[in-house]
Amino acid sequence: MHGRIAVFPQPGQPFTIAEFPVPEPEPGAIVARVRMAGICGSDLHVWRGETRSAGTAAGHEMVGQIERLGAGVIADSLGQPLSVGDRIVYAYFYPCRRCPVCMRGQFSACPHEVARRPPEEPPHFTSAYADYYYLRPGHVVFRAPDVLTDEELTPVNCALSQVIFGLREAGLRLGDCFVTQGAGGLGLSALAVAREMGARILIAIDGVPERLAQARAFGASHTISLADVPDAAERVRLVRRLTGGYGADVVADFVGHAVVMEEGIAMTRNGGTYLEVGNISPDDAAPFRPQSVVFGRKRIVGVMHYDPDTIGVALDFLLRTRDRYPFASMISHRFRLAEIDAAFAACEWSGRQAGCEVTRGVIVP
Repeated sequence: MHGRIAVFPQPGQPFTIAEFPVPEPEPGAIVARVRMAGICGSDLHVWRGETRSAGTAAGHEMVGQIERLGAGVIADSLGQPLSVGDRIVYAYFYPCRRCPVCMRGQFSACPHEVARRPPEEPPHFTSAYADYYYLRPGHVVFRAPDVLTDEELTPVNCALSQVIFGLREAGLRLGDCFVTQGAGGLGLSALAVAREMGARILIAIDGVPERLAQARAFGASHTISLADVPDAAERVRLVRRLTGGYGADVVADFVGHAVVMEEGIAMTRNGGTYLEVGNISPDDAAPFRPQSVVFGRKRIVGVMHYDPDTIGVALDFLLRTRDRYPFASMISHRFRLAEIDAAFAACEWSGRQAGCEVTRGVIVP
């Protein structure tokens, strides 16, 4: 049996669709069939060439279905029985659990973690834009609740888990004011999570009207359109007015471009926290004045991944709040794997400028 894998191209070039044999799972491993995979902002960064990942397997946000079980795999990470055909959600990275960082319990910061491997290297299927995904022994996996749809489950192992962990690290508390720079998949999820954590003022900043409309459905008390307020200094003044003149307790970057960092730090109150999640581009430098952080006693918290147990928290969050927030509607466009080039073009800013207003696009192999 063979399966397809989409490989990140050189910037400006089409994806390559490669085929590889699907391996038999070793003891402790699982072969999953990918049911749906999200196009995350970080994938767009790679596609544009803002990271050095040409020739690597593509995608990480997904929900799968068990195709084959390796010997000894009888239950998920919470002890729920697993069978062929079950839908599952799983972490796409593996902390080494044997370094000084992991020994401190900081699994999300492991410097030796394993994520995607080159597609030509066995077991080949270590990415989301593919027919299959191989969970190596030692994986973290959760059986998906039957009542949750693929649309609700797909962002769990990236967007939702990322913001749950990030807001916890940022120290968001009951009664806080929260600002999200960006109202895509992560920003919308962050609004819902921050609201459930007890934030009293939630402000979403974005340039896509459809996203701002959704932001209100996900709990935003105020939205700021880049088109209506194009000046960064004016946006800072507006946030301060909305927060009683002090600024927000937590401001989070889910845009992924360094140019927003100075603005976001200026929106953060004295003693508050700026949460940096969106930027993964090594050459994207941020000009800001460290004095504003020192004199304001502000914290900057960087979060790349999450502790793998966060997925279980995210699934529980979805089950408890699915009647309050339209998580399924976050996905606006669906594409086949063979349409991956069109999918990325539609999700890119140029696609939005051409009238394709994508909130979240997904690949359905």
